[in-house]
Amino acid sequence: MIHHSAAVTVPGITAGTRKHPEKLSELLERLARDAGERVSMREIANALDDRSFGAFLLVFALPNLIPLPPGATMVLGLPMVFVAWQMVIGYQKVWLPRALANYTIDRATFQRMVTRVSPWLRSAENWVRPRNWPLGGPIRERLFGIFALLLGITCVLPIPFGNWLPAFAVAILGVAHTERDGNCLALGALAGVVSFAVAGFVVTATGAFLMHIF
Repeated sequence: MIHHSAAVTVPGITAGTRKHPEKLSELLERLARDAGERVSMREIANALDDRSFGAFLLVFALPNLIPLPPGATMVLGLPMVFVAWQMVIGYQKVWLPRALANYTIDRATFQRMVTRVSPWLRSAENWVRPRNWPLGGPIRERLFGIFALLLGITCVLPIPFGNWLPAFAVAILGVAHTERDGNCLALGALAGVVSFAVAGFVVTATGAFLMHIF
């Protein structure tokens, strides 16, 4: 089980308080470079530390942005709910069930994955950077978690055409939380509010249509 410490100590600073945290692309490249023969999900979560929430929200949101058969988002949205709920109850970093935490991939495979995703991350990091970050305390972090949780639940609900936008909002919020970018956070919050409005409209319109028929 992963211990939920407040932050990983770095000489003179902590991951939660350093002014300019290591970029996600640099962190993943360093992890791939220094990894042993196999890399576990626990090692990745520990390396991400207090930024693991944003990174895992992004990872779990991405599959929901791909066209999928009806009902698939009801399953793929659950990991987002799982991660966001941990923020709501006050965890300092993502806790993974033992079976998932112990899951490993070989070093070569992990390095190929990092090599493929790094160019995309570096492009995103050209405009996503630590700035104007408002989530400086546990209460605000939990409010962020509640917002992400509601978006995750919206993704899980069987709302016609109502799942893509909240997943997109969660992906933006994940990037924002990982890089501590307040501007990106505002964009994700806006996308989230719009997604709630769209989902509410779809539900209301569908209900009115069904009442008209029956």
